[in-house]
Amino acid sequence: MSVTTVQSPQNRRAILSEIVGHYGTAIAGLVLIAFFVTFAPNFATPVNIVNVIKDTSFLAILAIGFTLAFTVAELDLSIAEMASLSAVVAGWLVQSQYPPLAAVAAALAVGAALGAINGYGVTRLRVPSLIMTLGTAAVAKGLAFMITQGVAFVGRWPVGFTGLARGTTFGLPNLVLWLAGVSLFAYGLVKWTRTGAHMVATGEADEAARLAGIATARMKRIGMLLSGVCAGITAVLLAANLSSAAPNMAGDYLLYAIAAVLLGMTMFEPGKPNIGGTLFAAIVLKVLGNGLVLMGAPYYVQDIVLGIIIIGSVAFSASAMKKAAFKV
Repeated sequence: MSVTTVQSPQNRRAILSEIVGHYGTAIAGLVLIAFFVTFAPNFATPVNIVNVIKDTSFLAILAIGFTLAFTVAELDLSIAEMASLSAVVAGWLVQSQYPPLAAVAAALAVGAALGAINGYGVTRLRVPSLIMTLGTAAVAKGLAFMITQGVAFVGRWPVGFTGLARGTTFGLPNLVLWLAGVSLFAYGLVKWTRTGAHMVATGEADEAARLAGIATARMKRIGMLLSGVCAGITAVLLAANLSSAAPNMAGDYLLYAIAAVLLGMTMFEPGKPNIGGTLFAAIVLKVLGNGLVLMGAPYYVQDIVLGIIIIGSVAFSASAMKKAAFKV
């Protein structure tokens, strides 16, 4: 004897609403990719696809850092300038004939140090992260121009350094492997570790988490520190890929990183910063930019679309959080 379950129209609508709420943006992203594959000249060529994926790596790693800071309910508006300063430090060491490993270590150390300073300022000095990171961004920018005197470091770069971004391992571009490694680390940290769970709890309800015995200040410092480390990684890869280091080389990535995080909050875990959403959103943003260029759209169209995405993402995320809070 079999039992057939008949779903009511209300249940079907609820299921459809749930699917659209969690995956609607991701589905729209796939439709966008299909559109450019069909109509944008040369979009689907292997060379262009590889270039899009490589270009996504820089944005995605930086955006993942921003996501980790946002997970603990803090903003890191200094992340792009930290990356620029880290790249300049790496470039200065490379041009001074220091080993590539020393340049990489220095770039990561600069990013981590600035991230730690941000965390200290937010938790100990009680400076709001918006103000703290804006100040850090200004300091980092000034230091980068001081080191370079406004002139980019260019010239011969050792293969041991440039290979970090331009080389391949087991047939895969190193940039893709870097992105995969950072993404898996960040996802695993947030989803599978006690520290990650405490970071999420801190971001969702700071006071409640503190009363539950979670060291919320420490979680915030970890989030800001990791944001700085991601800035350092991005700096190394940018400098290695371009064989140059300039004091403003990562500046254009800030708005795109913010857009990737906010757009990522509209999918998979609506209203919450999440690594999977950020990664997919970064891909969509780079596909969008590449596709518009190939279709001959003026450069300013990208800025207009980016602004619309940021506003729409915030509106969607706010609505999702309100529905979750009031169970409507």
